[in-house]
Parts: sequence; C-alpha cells; structure tokens
Amino acid sequence: MNLSSETLAEIEAAIPKYPEARSAVMPLLHAIQQDQGYLSNEAAEWVAKKLGIEPINVLSVITFYPFFRQQPIGKRHVRVCRTLSCAMAGGSKVCDTMLKEFDTELNGVSPDGEVTVEFAECLASCGSAPVMLVDDELYENLDEAKAAEICQKIKAEA
Repeated sequence: MNLSSETLAEIEAAIPKYPEARSAVMPLLHAIQQDQGYLSNEAAEWVAKKLGIEPINVLSVITFYPFFRQQPIGKRHVRVCRTLSCAMAGGSKVCDTMLKEFDTELNGVSPDGEVTVEFAECLASCGSAPVMLVDDELYENLDEAKAAEICQKIKAEA
C-alpha cells in the first residue's frame, strides 16, 4: 500500500485514541480514502492487518457506509440530494442535467475523467431544495438552468 507520509502519520496517531485498535477502522478508512480517492481490496486488507482483525470486518464497514467508495471517481465529485424535499423540488431534473452535460451515467466517471455524479441522501438543506454538493461546496435552490451554469463553471476549471 503506497500511502503518503502524512496519511501514515494520521493513521499512527488515530489508533491509540481508541481503547481497542479495531475501533479505529473508520478513521483509518477515511484517511486512506482521502489519500487514494477510494478504498481498494488491498486497502481493506492493509487496515485489517494493521488493526489485527479479519478483512471481512473491514469490508463490512466499507460496504455499509455509502460515503466509502470502492471504485475510483472523477476529479470532481457531484452529489445531488435525492431525499423528499429535493426530490419534490426537482432534484432528479438537476441530476439529469448534470449527467447530460458531462456525458456520463449515474455513479460513473465522465469520459474525460473529470466528474462523477451520484445521488446522495439528505444534504441537510431541505429549506433550499433542491441542493447538491460539488466536492465540498453546497449549491442551493437549483433548477436545470442553474445546474447547467455550474457545469460550465466546472468545465472551465478543468
């Protein structure tokens, strides 16, 4: 496993914070995903060995939580909220606009490798629905035209 020295230091600092090493699974997975972009089978095995647990225990955590990814994503990560408020306010149309603009499928990577578009569970901004996150930036009160503008901004930054 080829991790940066910063990530390795973060991992080494995280483990002693827990009374049992196995409790550090999630912080280690977050650190590795931040470093690598996703969690490979090799990463799951590495974490298991590091914490002295079985790989299936690590894989069960990875597959349970939707914020852990098992496949690489694009350089930009677009998450469109699909819960009730956003769905009723047109979230699926916003998502369709993003998919069309980037010529990709839901959860896929655009042909240029720049963007992954996916649905997300509640992004905690129901009063300004529909909303989406682009990386860590929240966009609110969206419609198809605003989504297209955001796409143009992303394309210009690529």
